[in-house]
Amino acid sequence: MPTAIAATDQTKAAAAPRIKLLSHGFSIDHPDPEVGEQLMADALGVADRDAMHGILRQLVRASVSGEKPDEGNLSFMISMVKSIKPRDSVEAMLVAQMVSVHVMAMRCAHHLANAEDLAQHDSAARALGRLARTFPAPIDALNRYRSQGEPAITVQNVSVGDGGKAIVGNVTQHASVIVSDKDTASAARNAPKASGSKRRHDPDDAKAQA
Repeated sequence: MPTAIAATDQTKAAAAPRIKLLSHGFSIDHPDPEVGEQLMADALGVADRDAMHGILRQLVRASVSGEKPDEGNLSFMISMVKSIKPRDSVEAMLVAQMVSVHVMAMRCAHHLANAEDLAQHDSAARALGRLARTFPAPIDALNRYRSQGEPAITVQNVSVGDGGKAIVGNVTQHASVIVSDKDTASAARNAPKASGSKRRHDPDDAKAQA
């Protein structure tokens, strides 16, 4: 089973430790291994060691520059993940995708700026374009995932139109946006008034009365 990492007061509001790249992998650079793991888990938004090491391995591979992992890229990526504050493993995966796509897009931008011929230029331009179009997707997914936790509010809009009839319209939105639906009230106001009953006079009755 994955080993849960217990939070301590020492790990709260602390900077994430750096990752030290080794010939056979990586290690968390912190004098206290347990505190270092907790700081890194908090930065990545995960709750156990397996998830933490899994996300870190993926970020290490995405940080590759010149066929080798780059500590500068990796530190930047971890810092960006921490600043977005993922709250669980799903958000951690989405945020890791976001920062990885960004790093790869900037790498393509570098290749584009240093292209030596038309073929390299076109290849880098196409790759950069695809990555730029891909980048908003995990952002939208993260926003949708986070909005599921917001409480929904039902707003009851009551309007009384001509004739004393109440028109009740229910509008349900997330707490961030509440829009009142006025169509039902407008329809009631614009509805034609019922014509009053008129007494019909028979000519014969008029003659009899005369």
